[in-house]
Amino acid sequence: MDGVRHDWRNQVPVIRPQLLNAQARETGISKQDLDNALLLNFSGKQIGIYRETSHLLPIIARAPAEERLHADSLWKMQIWSSENNTFVPATQVVSEFTTEWENPLVMRRDRIRMLAVLGDPKLGSNETADSVHRKVKAQVEAIELPAGYRLEWGGEYESAGEAQTAVFSSIPLGYLAMFLITVLLFNSVRQPLVIWFTVPLAVIGVSAGLLLFDAPFSFMALLGLLSLSGMVIKNGIVLVEQINLELHDGAAPTNALVHSCVSRVRPVMMAAITTMLGMIPLISDAFFGSMAITIIFGLGFASLLTLVVLPVMYSLLFNIRFDKQDITHG
Repeated sequence: MDGVRHDWRNQVPVIRPQLLNAQARETGISKQDLDNALLLNFSGKQIGIYRETSHLLPIIARAPAEERLHADSLWKMQIWSSENNTFVPATQVVSEFTTEWENPLVMRRDRIRMLAVLGDPKLGSNETADSVHRKVKAQVEAIELPAGYRLEWGGEYESAGEAQTAVFSSIPLGYLAMFLITVLLFNSVRQPLVIWFTVPLAVIGVSAGLLLFDAPFSFMALLGLLSLSGMVIKNGIVLVEQINLELHDGAAPTNALVHSCVSRVRPVMMAAITTMLGMIPLISDAFFGSMAITIIFGLGFASLLTLVVLPVMYSLLFNIRFDKQDITHG
């Protein structure tokens, strides 16, 4: 990995006054009064906001340049006591000014302090964030953390998980809408069921392709799998519609099944092959590679198996018995 870093900054020295509480109460000086005096005499105190069109500019109150103090003249500072309406020297209420080291920026997540360690895959290594995560996950999670600390994975891994969760939450409604459309298309329930029985066949090719190329089932692969559903359903619709046309022309159910599958082999396979060829250039892409592999292998296996499984399921649901003597050639 390159550019391994964290989002905290190096500690910086801070001059911190030690307030004498008893003397401060006697002179009417509070911690807030001391802070205001330090701000006015050094970096400045924001007392308001100036709006100019769409820009918001802070209004800063500071002592004149010739009156501003330096770190070596802190004891010359005068603190205004609102209770006594007078200035009080810092020497009366401050015992000492100590130098401490502290973090200038404290990062939080969900209001809990956190330290994010970041890194990028090496350029030219053909590594992706997902592949690097799989390689270092076991080693990172094996680190023993002190009590009260916990480890969480963020970055692209977290974004992909959130995206997958959002997609999976809408998948049932999407598939339900697609099923209802096929029911309305054929005005039947059994024929859409035959078509949808072929959708899981794509998983066989997807699994084989991802294992062959050692590719992760990433978010892009999930999108490819979802798009496969529409492609496989399209093939099933073509076959079932051809069967209906054969039956409408008076063909025997057995002949309709056989002739429909034989006549639709070329259109189904040509449509699948052209889609698969179009995805080949994306196989080597680090981002779209898993999606291309998913579509190529899933569509290839599903198209071949659809031509075999769909007529079998159709014959089972519609109780069509095959007899070689009933099959005519033409």
